[in-house]
Amino acid sequence: MLVLGIESSCDETGIALYDSAAGLLSHALYSQVAMHAEYGGVVPELASRDHIRRVVPLLREALSKAGRSLTDVGAVAYTRGPGLAGALLVGCAFAEALALALDKPTIPVHHLEGHLLSPLLSSDPPTFPFVALLVSGGHTQLMRVDGVGEYELLGETLDDAAGEAFDKSGKLLGLPYPGGALLSKLAVQGKPEVYKLPRPMLHSGDLNFSFSGLKTAVLMLVREQGDDLSDEFKANAARAFQEAMVEVLLKKSLMALKQTGLKQLVVAGGVGANQQLRSTLNNEAKRKHFRVYYPELEFCTDNGAMIALAGCLRLQSGTPAKEAGQFAIQPRWPLMEMSTKGCT
Repeated sequence: MLVLGIESSCDETGIALYDSAAGLLSHALYSQVAMHAEYGGVVPELASRDHIRRVVPLLREALSKAGRSLTDVGAVAYTRGPGLAGALLVGCAFAEALALALDKPTIPVHHLEGHLLSPLLSSDPPTFPFVALLVSGGHTQLMRVDGVGEYELLGETLDDAAGEAFDKSGKLLGLPYPGGALLSKLAVQGKPEVYKLPRPMLHSGDLNFSFSGLKTAVLMLVREQGDDLSDEFKANAARAFQEAMVEVLLKKSLMALKQTGLKQLVVAGGVGANQQLRSTLNNEAKRKHFRVYYPELEFCTDNGAMIALAGCLRLQSGTPAKEAGQFAIQPRWPLMEMSTKGCT
């Protein structure tokens, strides 16, 4: 079956075509980063309006790349939540209307499940079961994944997520939007151990996270410097922040592997593109004989491919598609509501 995937949860519009037999046929993506940079962050109303402008051209692009037509589509998957309400409404309404016109069923998809399953798009995908470190936007979670919809929550952030801490700390250092991505690039230029920042909950004995204190430590460091933040200071502070973040994510991930007895770790979400995190995990994997899997870099950010994949896998796992034309979005939607295993 050919599944059309539509993603519009925040500031990326993504369209993709995934074939249950042939895999990913095409995907098209438009990012609103340049538009929102002028305002220092995502403006929900502008995001919604831009999704409306982009969704039809991107659909045509994806169909053209795949050499397919709308009549070939067997089902339409779309992001139901979580995300910005207005942005979700655009993708949801478009998907349901299109499916109704085509007389095809729809598959509402959980945005985080899309990220969680995105490493399955790679040429060397993991197999179930595995531990997943989900670091996407406002979410940082560790899960045991036994199959599609079979999730056990092992630990999660109690306040700021890793991605939020990256973005907020980047802004504190005077970096333009998006601060997190620029902070990661700047950290490469910094010297190690110039500044020592806290490792929140590193020795808590559980698998939960907390990054608000790390962000506050960056704030205190900035205030100590006064109004003149040199390029050298910014680079060294960025390096210190990233080292603290990576150490916490590494230790908690290792604890999760030990606790579950599994030998596969999946890292998914935007922070999963961080090169220091990848390098540190890869080196540790060699030392301790486990494997780490990541999405391709182009699928770390929000995209339609992961939604099309998740929709297809949901169908294959027995989740029934629904009749088009009746829909609802869920801006707040815990991933564990999608699990048959429940929350621990």
